[in-house]
Amino acid sequence: MTDSRIPTVRLGDGGPPVGVQGLGCMGMSFAYGPSDAEESRAALERALELGVTLYDTADAYGAGENERFLAPFFRAHRDEVVIATKFALSIPPDDPTRRVIRNDRPYVRQAVEASLSRLDVDVIDLYYMHRRDVNVPIEETVGVMAELVREGKVKHLGLSEVTAAELRAAQAVHPIAAVQSEWSLFSRDIEDRVVPAARELGVALVPYSPLGRGFLTGSFADADRDLTPDDFRRQQPRFTGENAAANAALLEPLRALAAAHGATPAQIALAWVQHRADVHGLPVVPIPGTRRPGRVEENAGAVGIRLTEEELTLLEPLAGKVAGDRYADMTFTSAGRE
Repeated sequence: MTDSRIPTVRLGDGGPPVGVQGLGCMGMSFAYGPSDAEESRAALERALELGVTLYDTADAYGAGENERFLAPFFRAHRDEVVIATKFALSIPPDDPTRRVIRNDRPYVRQAVEASLSRLDVDVIDLYYMHRRDVNVPIEETVGVMAELVREGKVKHLGLSEVTAAELRAAQAVHPIAAVQSEWSLFSRDIEDRVVPAARELGVALVPYSPLGRGFLTGSFADADRDLTPDDFRRQQPRFTGENAAANAALLEPLRALAAAHGATPAQIALAWVQHRADVHGLPVVPIPGTRRPGRVEENAGAVGIRLTEEELTLLEPLAGKVAGDRYADMTFTSAGRE
């Protein structure tokens, strides 16, 4: 990977310009087993050198620890980065392993103040509703978020794991810059309704887990066997037992294309996601997560890979053959509401 910077794109109509690939920062302090702080800091710096400017975190990642970890980097590069964080997953004091979805006005206001403090910034560039509380009208939640924009605490609004109808209702209250949902060779359900709605409304898509939480890279084949006991992926149905074995067998076309391009499976998987922008006619900014500078370089290298129609056809059937759901509890996603 050379030091040439990746291109930029605007996050939706009126949203901020960002590199066409962002960086998911959750694993630097949460969910994916032990991490090395120095290596993670080096990954942040290397990403910025390569033109990665959208950095994604959330208040729920490590109960705020991820935001605190990122704060010194953001402070040192405040005018160069776009900070994206999220609210909605409340952690009950009596059970730190649980997440309760909250979209109510008092919680949104409490959450933004806490994130501003942990991040040590005056304004959040992109503030997402992390998950949808169906007991609170989305118009009410986005109305509170819009107040934060008017008050100068937030610049742009985003939504995560919402349906097309929810996106339309939100957009009627205040412009939405981006929708964040899982989108990869293994997860394509948003293409039916959410993506067309986003294109129509001028909203960007920010795919999380574009590498299938590392499974598409071949870095592990069975979560129970290959990952540490505290790794979140051991709880996801796709990555254990018979499902893991069936899904690992689907990766041969990915490996073959990687070999043909002199690339890695991760780069081919990311190139496929980046190509969704051309296929669907809207900005697409995936946020692969990593904690290593070398992986940052590898991921950024995917931006320059162009897959032919024949190669894309080879990859087309994968999602329809995947065994197991994305989460053990799919009510945590938009899939059951679409």
